[in-house]
Amino acid sequence: MIIDTHIHLDDARYDADLDAVLDRAREGGVERFIIPGADLSTLEKAIAIAQKYDDVYFAIGVHPYDLDGFNEVPFEQYVAHEKCVAIGECGMDYFRLEGSEEEKAAEKAKQKEIFAWQINFAKKHNKPLIVHIRNASHDAKMILLENNAGEVGGVLHCFNADDELLSLGDENFYFGIGGVVTFKNAKKLVNILPRIPKEKLLIETDGPYLTPTPHRGERNEPLYTTLIAEKMAEILEISRDEIENITTQNALKCFNIS
Repeated sequence: MIIDTHIHLDDARYDADLDAVLDRAREGGVERFIIPGADLSTLEKAIAIAQKYDDVYFAIGVHPYDLDGFNEVPFEQYVAHEKCVAIGECGMDYFRLEGSEEEKAAEKAKQKEIFAWQINFAKKHNKPLIVHIRNASHDAKMILLENNAGEVGGVLHCFNADDELLSLGDENFYFGIGGVVTFKNAKKLVNILPRIPKEKLLIETDGPYLTPTPHRGERNEPLYTTLIAEKMAEILEISRDEIENITTQNALKCFNIS
């Protein structure tokens, strides 16, 4: 059994064949699916999907690229929903910063403010965090620590293989491993994977993005978690069954689902 802990089933690229996508995954041994909240404009769609399928859950969050759509109301409205298992994906991303130095500084400040708000909202409601970090490891780590995010913990989604973030495993955080681990240029992630305690590993697709080898260039889907599990097992020199069992138990614990 595998749990896809990060799959954007509310993306329009799944609209035409969502039933088939989920059926293929189930037949391949994927038995739970978590839709992260990246943009509040698609939240109700995510909730509708979670309500339709017993094995699908959702999270509420605003991605650092979608801060213009940030609004506290949907968080308060849906956090108590029985299928809401986390807050996020929230976090920090400096990869696309543009404009003058003043404009970049203002964008960083905005990201920090809304990230901190989501951390504290998660603590208020005792929900784990789904954290997105790209080119912002130090600042994101400091905000997590300063806001005592370890009280609820969560997952570092699409773990970027940054040594600086490894210590967050001691702060109740897990490390989401996706299709990148199968890429030829993923040497940093391949090298750091054995240094992550097995009880802190999760599997995710981030579909429809980051499709693993040998399907790069195609739409990603939950069935491909099996390829991720195979690669992780190879790197860690354990069986695929063992990595599936470990990451499944980790996911059930992290997101408090059964």
